[in-house]
Amino acid sequence: MTLLQKEYNDVAYISGPLLFVNAASDLAYGAIVNIKDGTGKIRGGQVISVTDQNAVIQVFEETRGLDLATASVSLVEDVARLGVSKEMIGRRFDGLGRPIDGLPAVIAEQRLSINGQPMNPAARAKPEEFIQTGISTIDVNTSLIRGQKLPIFSGSGLPHNELAAQIARQAKVPGHEGDFAVVFAAMGLTQREVSFFTQEFERTGALARSVLFLNKADDPAVERLLTPRMALTTAEYLAFEHGYHVLVILTDLTNYCEALREIGGAREEIPGRRGFPGYMYTDLAGLYERAGVVQGKPGSVTQIPILSMPDDDITHPIPDLTGYITEGQIVVDRGLNAKGVFPPINPLPSLSRLQGNGIGKGKTRADHKNVSDQLFAAYANGLDLRKLVAITGEDALTDTDKLYLKFADDFENYFIGQGDQDRSIDESLTVAWGILSKLPQSQLTRLSKDSIDKFYGQKVDEMWKGGRSMQ
Repeated sequence: MTLLQKEYNDVAYISGPLLFVNAASDLAYGAIVNIKDGTGKIRGGQVISVTDQNAVIQVFEETRGLDLATASVSLVEDVARLGVSKEMIGRRFDGLGRPIDGLPAVIAEQRLSINGQPMNPAARAKPEEFIQTGISTIDVNTSLIRGQKLPIFSGSGLPHNELAAQIARQAKVPGHEGDFAVVFAAMGLTQREVSFFTQEFERTGALARSVLFLNKADDPAVERLLTPRMALTTAEYLAFEHGYHVLVILTDLTNYCEALREIGGAREEIPGRRGFPGYMYTDLAGLYERAGVVQGKPGSVTQIPILSMPDDDITHPIPDLTGYITEGQIVVDRGLNAKGVFPPINPLPSLSRLQGNGIGKGKTRADHKNVSDQLFAAYANGLDLRKLVAITGEDALTDTDKLYLKFADDFENYFIGQGDQDRSIDESLTVAWGILSKLPQSQLTRLSKDSIDKFYGQKVDEMWKGGRSMQ
């Protein structure tokens, strides 16, 4: 850490969390500074803009009580850095990387810029290794591939926190369990949510392989902007220095983007769509593109960003821009949640653009892709028939139509609605075949004859939902 004795005393004015300092053009963009007031209290801050006239500093704490006449600014570090170590696994930190688990500070092996190092596109390896989340709808229909960035689109009041905790608990790269780690970053949490995640990770033992960064709703907005960068810096270090396969879960990106809008407003920037800054696309890309696999490096960084869509609007700027940058989406459905289905993931609007790279013979199972396609087609048909029944009644349906209606119910209750159970990919495919076997073989047009001969009529003893059996 390099200290500079020079102090900047000409504080022009304060706007929300921002401090405007005159005659400070030699401060570097991204530098970390200390702000001292007349009482001797010291606040942290980061330089976010430098011109010939002034420097703009985001203050990490409340600016209330700061006196312009007595405030002074001094440089701490040329760029925001995080002290990283393998010993961070199993620890909990706040949004600025400070321990909140009652244990001593981590002895840093390196101090890394939280902005990361740009990944050379030519050095990127093709993502093609399956990550098992233990959730059937994801593993079979929208498979997560090592090095991918696959967001979850949820809504206010939907159980995305519970889903995030379940993925963090169950996710693994088959064959690499000992080299797998989870970096979990939560932004804008209420105290109840902080308690939920803390207790859930400790209760299930997931904390032993995880690093938690928890930013609370009453923390300064600027801290919310640093939290995902702290998490991704930790993930890159574990992946590319120690060979871990790291799954980064970021929740809730909506809170992050709203903090971005708040800071933009304080800086009096010209707003873009719905008041969000015009550079939000670039800012989000700076986070999402830190996922990937690097040639010659054993580790990898995979991302699952979670965002709650305002008013369930998938065209809102946050999910819209996220969809442009990432490789698909997993959609949490309010209708399924209302029926008591958990996890309420709707496979129809969900998509994994890299699924084909990481599934199939030698990776998951030879029939995986065809089973996924058949489930999708049969469920879509069943939902169409539900709409028809609402108009004409079931008397107008053929016997085959009624089987598709039953299939849609079974698919929701037993395949999607697995509760908090952890299923292997083989168990998920077994459940899928058990439900598909309720349809006539002539309807299974997306499955090969060899697969039908091998798996059709497969019995499933327990469907894992409330102890109910399909038989």
